[in-house]
Amino acid sequence: MQGGSVSVGLLAALAGGAGGEVGKQVWTGLSELVRRPFQRGLGTADVSAVSSGEAEFAGLERAPADQARAQALSTVLAVRAAMDGDFRVGLQQWLEAAKSVRAGDGDVSNTISGGTFNGPTLQGRDFSGVSFSAASASPADPGAHTPRQG
Repeated sequence: MQGGSVSVGLLAALAGGAGGEVGKQVWTGLSELVRRPFQRGLGTADVSAVSSGEAEFAGLERAPADQARAQALSTVLAVRAAMDGDFRVGLQQWLEAAKSVRAGDGDVSNTISGGTFNGPTLQGRDFSGVSFSAASASPADPGAHTPRQG
């Protein structure tokens, strides 16, 4: 965890459905972690003044594009991790699992140069379900090379 917080971009991406089935599983894992009760025996810390994160999680789930909601959840996760050692360990484990989901944080550089290309060209990142089929050659325009009769 960088600076004790979870990336706002990662939270928003997962809430929005990034990563397909793996992303759903990771998001569900965070939901289960947030619903765990606070660790008992936190000394003098007043856990009643700290959000569990459930409300922030639900808010982001309802509006995944809302960066303010993602920031609120990130903040709550960091505060809770600072106050609850068990939660901190669980959150670190969750982050390891979340690394398997690419949430738009990768760079893409595509270059095509020189030559003549007679087939499909695909540029981008993280493709799935793509297929190509050979197109039949279209016949030349029959009138294009026919000598004129006169």
